[in-house]
Amino acid sequence: MPVIVLSLFFTFMFIGAVSFGGGYAMLPMFERMIVETHGWLSRSLFIDMIALSQVTPGPIAINSATFIGFQLTGVMGATAATTGVVAIPVVLVGVASKYMDDFKESKIVKGIYTGLRPAFVGLVLSSAASIVTDAIIDWWGLLLFFVLMGLLWIVKLHPILVIVISGIVGFIIYG
Repeated sequence: MPVIVLSLFFTFMFIGAVSFGGGYAMLPMFERMIVETHGWLSRSLFIDMIALSQVTPGPIAINSATFIGFQLTGVMGATAATTGVVAIPVVLVGVASKYMDDFKESKIVKGIYTGLRPAFVGLVLSSAASIVTDAIIDWWGLLLFFVLMGLLWIVKLHPILVIVISGIVGFIIYG
């Protein structure tokens, strides 16, 4: 088994073990480990990976791990990265579900959850800020961002339509 496959497994196992709060909260850890530490993806390809992970069904963490693993070593890498990112959380969820009824009314557990919420928001906003700095590359991109946000928030256009519109406009402007 190539060393890179083992490295993928253990890197994603670490990410899965220490990243709480869902896929968006994991993105800063993904970026640091994948782009900065290992150099497995460029920042541009990392942004593309996030976009691709959003338009394919399934959780962003699993889609991202699969994408990165496949980019590096094909099916073997995709399998290693995906297995790694879910290994620890699956075990933790299994253990937690066994004892959840015992602790769901605990003031300590409620306090921990309440304290973690701002951290999760911070992680998601950190991801957004990092992505924005690379995804909006010119004035057209900035204008498109604000128009699409208006379509989502004000017009309440369905997100799938916003994705389709942004793809078409991107093709017209940049294609």
